[in-house]
Amino acid sequence: MTAVDSPEKILFASTTQAFLHKEAPLRRVRELHADGQSFDRAWWRRAAELGWTALLVPEELGGGSVSGSGVEDLAMVAEQLGKTVAPGPLYPVSVVLSALAECADPHSHADTIESLISGETVASWAVCEPGRGWAPLDPSVTATETTETPAGYRIHGSKDRVEAGAQSDVLLVVARCGPHGSEVRQFLVPTDAPGVRITPQQSVDLVKQYARVDFDGVVVPRSAAVGGAAETAALIERQSRLAQVLQCAEVVGILQTVFDFTVQWALDRHTFGRPLASYQVLKHGFADMKLWLEACRATTAAAVADLAARSPNAGLSASIAKSYVGEMAGRIVQACVQMHGGIGVTWEHDLHLYLRRVTLYRAMFGTPEEHNLRVYAAEKAARSTTNAR
Repeated sequence: MTAVDSPEKILFASTTQAFLHKEAPLRRVRELHADGQSFDRAWWRRAAELGWTALLVPEELGGGSVSGSGVEDLAMVAEQLGKTVAPGPLYPVSVVLSALAECADPHSHADTIESLISGETVASWAVCEPGRGWAPLDPSVTATETTETPAGYRIHGSKDRVEAGAQSDVLLVVARCGPHGSEVRQFLVPTDAPGVRITPQQSVDLVKQYARVDFDGVVVPRSAAVGGAAETAALIERQSRLAQVLQCAEVVGILQTVFDFTVQWALDRHTFGRPLASYQVLKHGFADMKLWLEACRATTAAAVADLAARSPNAGLSASIAKSYVGEMAGRIVQACVQMHGGIGVTWEHDLHLYLRRVTLYRAMFGTPEEHNLRVYAAEKAARSTTNAR
């Protein structure tokens, strides 16, 4: 989302683009859907070799960014993914790695970090719960300390909308624990642990698959806890913002791609001896879409920059981007469908692949309506602070 200027960033961007063009074209998305697959594990390992999974991890733990800002590098990858609505667990793996790398004792999870970076292990963040909106710091899943040998925690409850849940080897589970449920903690739970039950959920996207995960007295050791009780809320907030801005970055890539090929369609398609793009009413439509697209790009770029800089406004910026992009993306793609006419609503045309992805992302990690309320609350608090002075 930022200017690509250094030789390292230029090489990384071009390599990512070439890899996706060759290994994850739209044709491949359709093939995976026909086979009932979400992504190919061998393909994911090759993607990991490009450095995608290492961007948020410090060098001493085997990672390293390209430009010095792993968040900005990862946002660039996400934008490239949007051009072909590519498969793969980039976001769930990145969110889990963010938590592992930034907790107070990351070296205690060094083996898991190494396995995730190599692509040998796939992980996902189990944070959403059935029948509930976006409330990452208010889980109903419980983790009760046990006195069994070895001592650890017993986890009960259900999570849903877990991306790549059925394809993951380990889940990072947000749970309530402590005296009277006063603490929120996160735990690494192997998906093959006794008491874990995974049920696939239907997704509007062709290759993004989700699952409901039930935990029936799943026992994990104390070492499964990621971060202490005092730091968990901050970790979850950063994980939330990361997931939100990466999805917005991908949507910007989607919107730019759909807008470009729709403009080209209108230039190539003729009626009454004139290109469709020459009609005044369509020009106004394209002007509106271009304005909305650039606003989506700007709000996302601001959110990426604030998150990368660990700005106090990072949460507000992420909510502004998620709200605006989530609301306008569907409108832009739907307008492009209308521009194409009847062919735009056929299975054979690629437009619906992009529309499915933006429709899915509108509902993930907070809807525009939920983020509007967050923005309102933040602005109200800021005004109260100003007036108190």
